Amino acid sequence: EVQLVESGGGLVQAGGSLRLSCAASGFTFDDYSIGWFRQAPGKGRDGVSCISSSDGRTDYADSVKGRFTISRDNAKSTVYLQMNSLKPEDTATYYCAAAYAFRPPGGYDYWGQGTQVTVSS
Repeated sequence: EVQLVESGGGLVQAGGSLRLSCAASGFTFDDYSIGWFRQAPGKGRDGVSCISSSDGRTDYADSVKGRFTISRDNAKSTVYLQMNSLKPEDTATYYCAAAYAFRPPGGYDYWGQGTQVTVSS
């Protein structure tokens, strides 16, 4: 069974930091790119960051560049999203997703259930 399990969300004050984790199982993690997405209440789901399967390529939304860092540990089948200098507008449910291609045009294959991040002003 394929599983992506996010953790690390919570309540933090503006300017603070959180590190999200996405633990994967049930598929060959090393072969998959992983993306982080977020969805705020009443809004659509937006891409935040993604990382390729093996060559270290990364990409970030303009809104998080310089504040968020994505990384992966293939030995642990886990991807991390280090979020610094958090702003109230970063408040959302954060999801990770897996795809065979980097930034797949057809969308991601597997999704997690999400973890809530709330940034207070």
